[in-house]
This record gives sequence, structure tokens and C-alpha cells, in this order.
Amino acid sequence: MTEFGYTMMCEQSPPDRLVRDLRSAEEAGFDFSVISDHYQPWVSAQGHSGYAWSILGAAAQATERIPLMTYVTCPILRYHPAIVAQKAATMQILSGGRFRLGLGAGENLNEHVVGQGWPAVGVRHEKLSEAVDIISALFDGENSVNYRGKHFDVESARLWDLPDERVPIGIAVSGPDSCRLAGRKADVMVATEPKPELSEMFDAAGGAGKPKVGQIAVAYDPDRNAAVQRAHEQFRWFGLGWKVNTDLPGPPSFEDATQFITPEQVAEQLPCGPDLDEHVEKIKPFIDAGFTEVALVQIGGEHQDRFMSWAEKELLPALRAL
Repeated sequence: MTEFGYTMMCEQSPPDRLVRDLRSAEEAGFDFSVISDHYQPWVSAQGHSGYAWSILGAAAQATERIPLMTYVTCPILRYHPAIVAQKAATMQILSGGRFRLGLGAGENLNEHVVGQGWPAVGVRHEKLSEAVDIISALFDGENSVNYRGKHFDVESARLWDLPDERVPIGIAVSGPDSCRLAGRKADVMVATEPKPELSEMFDAAGGAGKPKVGQIAVAYDPDRNAAVQRAHEQFRWFGLGWKVNTDLPGPPSFEDATQFITPEQVAEQLPCGPDLDEHVEKIKPFIDAGFTEVALVQIGGEHQDRFMSWAEKELLPALRAL
């Protein structure tokens, strides 16, 4: 049976609100949770971007059962992979074994801020592959990890606090190269598009039988017009596709790139309003594409409470009935 999760969207809510909302999601019966790891929002209308790892630490203490996952962390520029491994191991301990580390090749939006430029996609995949090897070696508990790669060096590193349960690693996929990498080196596949070919390529590369986690944004509101306007204001960038989204450098670029996208076009892609059937219909492609887990993003940081109640009473039961 497919499980359904809740997204702590760092770009649209302040840190304390995210933790409070996660407690509500746990009470509402969501099966798991994910959190974005960004330095800045996609568009200025979202208005937030707290530090995901501090939020995760607070969330681990504020909740009891709901699993946690980064969706996703980029370990190639803003963070060194050895530091990512330390953070993830610490989170697994603090959460009592509820944490999964989602990794990806990142976006220019977040990574250029450290002043090291934005590599070409082939270089990013090489760096991600090396980063996963480093993180895995540290998770294995080696007393002294030394690594000399094309892109990263590690000298005599060790994780002194290791969790009892090894942190599962997820890798974000969008095409053949990332699917091959994930199939070989990941415990979990991560994707934001319900494309069956992604699952097929991941399985063929060694991922058969492993979890596959997707994500979709929704805009629940009793007023459909209000939902459509909110989705357009905050999520119109979503339809650009990852080949564009990975390269634009900041909120003004996303705003310029989406200036001609209409609210109606956004509403064609994302479920908006109170119609339960519309939400189920637009979430269902992830199930059909072989995803074992689907994380939902409720668009609008101040619109979570009403969504929680509706999800608990109507949306989650309808999705589970599929």
C-alpha cells in the first residue's frame, strides 16, 4: 500500500511554524514527512527559508512517531559530504531511528551562495557520486576515512556518534544518469515527477524492491479561486521542469521566467480547491508510476490548519482507498 506524507516546506513558513505544523501532521495520521533544504525561496512571495537541519532537530523532539527525511540535501557545494554525514547520523540518534537522508545534485538557487560557481550537470553528478561514497563510508563506521577523489578530499574523518540503525540514503532522480546512480548507490529513489520510466530505470540499475518517494504540491481551500491564485503566486515555477529549475540563480530569475504563466495553467497541473476527486485524480499518477510513498505540499504557510483537518477526514482516507 502506498504511504502518504507531509512536507515541511521551508520556503513558505517560518521555522517554529514548520515544527508546529509537523506535530499537527503527525496527529492527523500522515505516514511520514519530508523537509526541503534551501538557502532561499523559489519566489519572493513564499518569503522564508530557515535552516532545515535546525528545524529537523526541533522536529525530532516535538514528535513521537512520524519519520523524517531531507527532500533533498545537496552535498556537493554548500555542504561538504563529511559534514552531511555527521548531521545525518546525529539526526538519526535524535529521532530514535526515524531519519532518512535524501540527497540530490542541487540547484543553482541554493548552492551559488558560497561563491564556488555552478558546475555543469555532468560535473554535478560526478560530485554527487563521490559524496555518496564518502557519506556511506562514514556511515559504515570506519575508524579513519581517507578519500582522494576528483572533486573531494577527506582526511582521517570518523563519526564518533553513530546511530544503532544506519541512515538510509535516498537519491533524487530525473533522468537516465541519476537513475543509474541511485540504482547502484541509494536505498531510496526520490523524484518529483510521476514518470514510470524513472521507476523502470531505477529498478534496472539495482533499485528493484526499494522504496520510491514522490512529491506533489496541492492547494486545498474551500474557495477554489483563492486556491488557484495562491498556487499561481507561490508555485508557478513548478512547471518549468528541473532542467530549468536547477540553473536559475535566484527568486527574481524564477519570477521573470514565469511571468507569462497563467493561474489557469497552474491549476491544470496542480489540484486546487475543495474538490476531493480532483486532488485524488492528480495524485494518483504517482501510484500508477510505481511510487511507494507520496509526500504532499500544502501551498501557503498560513493555510495548514484547515488542510490538516480536511486531509485527516477526507483526503487520506480517499487516497488509501485506492
